[in-house]
Parts: sequence; C-alpha cells; structure tokens
Amino acid sequence: MNHSDQYLTIPTPENESKVPLLPLQEQDTIDHPQLSFHSILKSIFTAKNFYILLGPLSCFLIFFFVRIGSGPTSATCRNMLGVLTWVFSWWITEAVPMPVTSMSPLFLFPLFGIATADDVAKTYMDDVIALVLGSFILALAVEHYNVHRRLALNITLIFCGEPLNPPLLLLGVCGTTFFVSMWMHNTPTAVIMMPVATGILQRFPAGEDGPELVRKFCKGMVLGVIYATAIGGISTLTGTGVNLILVGMWKSYFPDAEPISFATWFFFGFPLALVIFAVLWVILCFFYCSKGTSNALSVYMDKAHLRRELQLLGPMAFAEKMVVAVFAMLVVLWMTRNITDDIPGWSILFNGRVGDGTVSVMMATLLFVIPDGKQKREKLMDWSKCKKLPWGIILLLGAGFAIADGVRTSGLADVLSADLGFLESVPYLAIAPAVCLISGFITEFTSNNSTTTLVLPLLIQVAKTMNLHPLYLMVPGAIGAQFAYILPTSTPSNVVGFSTGHIDINDMIKTGLPLKVAGMVALTVFMPSLGKFQSSLSIRFRDELAITEHAQLPPTDLVPSANTSWFSRSQVR
Repeated sequence: MNHSDQYLTIPTPENESKVPLLPLQEQDTIDHPQLSFHSILKSIFTAKNFYILLGPLSCFLIFFFVRIGSGPTSATCRNMLGVLTWVFSWWITEAVPMPVTSMSPLFLFPLFGIATADDVAKTYMDDVIALVLGSFILALAVEHYNVHRRLALNITLIFCGEPLNPPLLLLGVCGTTFFVSMWMHNTPTAVIMMPVATGILQRFPAGEDGPELVRKFCKGMVLGVIYATAIGGISTLTGTGVNLILVGMWKSYFPDAEPISFATWFFFGFPLALVIFAVLWVILCFFYCSKGTSNALSVYMDKAHLRRELQLLGPMAFAEKMVVAVFAMLVVLWMTRNITDDIPGWSILFNGRVGDGTVSVMMATLLFVIPDGKQKREKLMDWSKCKKLPWGIILLLGAGFAIADGVRTSGLADVLSADLGFLESVPYLAIAPAVCLISGFITEFTSNNSTTTLVLPLLIQVAKTMNLHPLYLMVPGAIGAQFAYILPTSTPSNVVGFSTGHIDINDMIKTGLPLKVAGMVALTVFMPSLGKFQSSLSIRFRDELAITEHAQLPPTDLVPSANTSWFSRSQVR
C-alpha cells in the first residue's frame, strides 16, 4: 500500500473496487492505550455522573416508597413530587445543561401521567413567552447598533461633574444600568453595561499597587452595576424572568381574574425599585466614596476622556434612530394598553384580545421591515443577527409555567399546604417579611427563576389557608427571589461582575447584606400601602372580600376601598 492509498478518493469506474471507505493506517502505527480497571471505574464514578443519577434516582425512590394524601389524586401528587425532585436536583447541580433540564417536563409529565403531551407543550409558548421573545430581539438590535453605549456615555458625561464628583459619577453609571435593566433582562444588561463601567475604570491604575481610594471606588462601580441590574429588573414585567413567571402563574391559577398588565406592574414595581436603588447609592457612597476620592480620581479622568469616546461613535445614524423610535413606541404601547379601570387603554379597540406579548412581537417584526438606511434591501435586523437569542431562558420560563401548572392540577399544592393552618393566626406584617426572607435565602443557592417556580405555587396555597389575597404573598415571594446580592454565583450578572477581578466575596457580603435587608423592609412597607396611591394596582378587599368573608386583611387605613377585586371566590381554583 502506498501513501496515497491511506486517504479517501473520489470513486471512478476504474478504481471503484480499490477505494477504501475510510482512511487507513498501518497496523504498526495504531496505538491502543490500555486502560486499567481502576481508571475505568474512576471515569464512571465521578461527581458529574452522580449528579446525573441523583435526579432519576430520587424520583423513583419517591415513586416506589412515598405515599402522599389519599383519594384518586394520591398517585398523581406522588408522581408530581418525584418529577419536581428530578428537575430541581438537575437545576441546582447543573448535572445537565439548564436548557436541557428545562425541556424535561415535556417527556416527564406525559410518562408519569401528570399531563398530556399537548397540554404541557402549550405552556412553553403563550403570551408571556411571546413578550420575552420580542423583547430579546429588540435587545439584540439595541446591542448591535451600540445604542446602549451611546446612552451610557451621554448620561455619564452629565453626571461626571467638573471637578470630578465620584458619588455623582456612581449615580450616573448605576442609574444608566438601572434604566437599561428596566427593559432588558438582567444578564444581557450586565453583559452590556459592565464593559462600559470597566472602560471607565481602565483609566485608573489596576492591582494592589494602585491608590487605596481608587481601588475602593473601582469596587463600588462594579458592585453598583451588578446590583443596579438586579434592582432595575424589578421595575417592569420584562426586566427579569421572575416577574414574567409571577404573571404567568397568576394567569394560570386565576384565569378569570384581571391580568397583571405591564402598566399595572410598573406603577408598583418602579417606585419600589427607586427606593431600593436610592438605598444602594447611599451604601455605595458610604463604603466606597471616602473623603479625598475626588482628588485621587481626577488625576486619571476628566470629561475630556468621555467626550473623546463619544466622538468616536460619531453622530447617530438612521438605523440607530429607528431602533430608538421602535423601542420608544413599544414602551408607549405597553404603558397605554390598559391604563385604569375608568380609563381603558387602546386594547379596548380589539375587545381585549391583545396582550403585552402581541405588542412585543409586533414591534420586533418592524425591525425586519424597516430599512437600515445603509444598503439597499438591508433591514434593521435579519435572522442571522438573532443567533444569540437566549433560547435557554425561554425554555426555562416554559418549564416554570409547566411545573406551576402541574403542581396545581395534580393537587400537590393542596397536599403540601394542608398542614399550614397555623399561619391563619400570624399577622400579615410578620408573614410578608418571612416569605421574602425565605425566598431571598433560597435564591442565593439556586437561580432566581427556579426559586420563584418552586415557591409561588406553595405561597398561593398558604394565602388561601390564611384567607389572604394571593398577591400579598406571591409578590414578596417573587421579588424576594430577586434579592440575590450576597454570593457571586447567585445570578449570572453577579458572575459577570465578579469576573472583572475588582471585587471579592467579602465586598459582596459587606454591600449585599444591608441592601438585602433594606429591600425586604421596603417591600414589606410598600405591599400594604401602595394600593392607596395607585388605583391601577387594584388590590382591593374591603367591599368584596377576595377569598372568604373572614379574610384576614392589613389595617383598614392601609387598604383602599373599592367595589371590585382582582378575583372573586369562584375564581380561586
């Protein structure tokens, strides 16, 4: 055999019988490594394989040895508990990729008799998922045309001050991050804004050799970006997946109730987020903007540097202006779809058939229709630019909705909450911070979305046991899941900040712990009082009780009177 015979050639009638199907090698050149029995065992018994086995093993242990409740739904409850254990063990340990775990209800629910294949598949695409999909496409357009960077530089120039004012500069960068996070999910916001922050910090000397005041300010800047990212997400429905899970579960459990619209949530979430953001700024200034910081920073940076960066971007092109216009139009349509009970929004023209997802996808579609103004036949967006769509997050949301629906329809939520009758004697002002504390603790060790998916179905049953409006517990549970401020691995945005090398875990604990406490206090205060100032929140109990005639309510002066409520007794399922 000559050298040329070692490779595959195109067969012809003359050489067809001689052509090898695969590349050949001489027998003496083939090296077969000999694996010992010990090496084989070591490759099998790894922590990764143990975590993979843990999911199905725990599920089948529950399936064969656990009995839950009684009656015809007993087997379904047991199966649902086993599936929950399987899915959450894989989520927490990341034994398989998160998106793959998120698809597991699609085969686990039918196999264990929890839901039909069609029913579980429908939970992976509804109006909330459409809302997320359209928002992600718009976020990709903002990123592609550098709209976020131009916005950051302009706002930083406004807040920089002359001479340099470090607290004002912190407010500008963190405020910009807060604003961007209102309309984009936390992880993309952190990925977009962290380079803006580190671009400013690159002007300062890095490492332990730099001045102490400069290093402290760098820590404050990075911490401010990751925490402002989390806080800004509270403001709007699209700011974070947790809010969308809350809306989806509310719609799933109470389909006849008034839905939580974009505007309704904004009137509650935005003021709350502003208060927590103000506390963040005070904490950052206290720890990281000492006396003399301004003089230390002025040596390395002034407004001229920022103006130079802005000039490099050039004037706004037609494409950038169109993206901003589409973005602004989307926000206006979201805010005006449903305004108040007395002033209906534009959705009344369509008999209430449109949702926030309708608007989101419609405006995202415009990006594929409007020309970019540079080349003929080129549009603002094409599908090749959408390759970075975070399908993993979309699948995670779908899995959350599927699990919530499974917990409800299987009767597992009723079984798990059967022994919670003692909570009827607990006052609301004590149970709300407790719910927030539990949710805030769990979220440090698992993802925000996973925490919300696990906690909210149980809180709905607890609310029924306490005779409270479910939102009085669901909202603290969902927002508490967003208070992942202490551990760097709590959220991807924390990881983004931690990877810069400017902060360590002690910095996060020092800043995150008081911020978490302040957030819980602010949420506890806002929950019973905000409805008095925002009628669009529609939390109303006094004239038509939400669950029973003996519902336990917050003090009378904290709850607005009304003639309707978000849901009636017949709507509690």
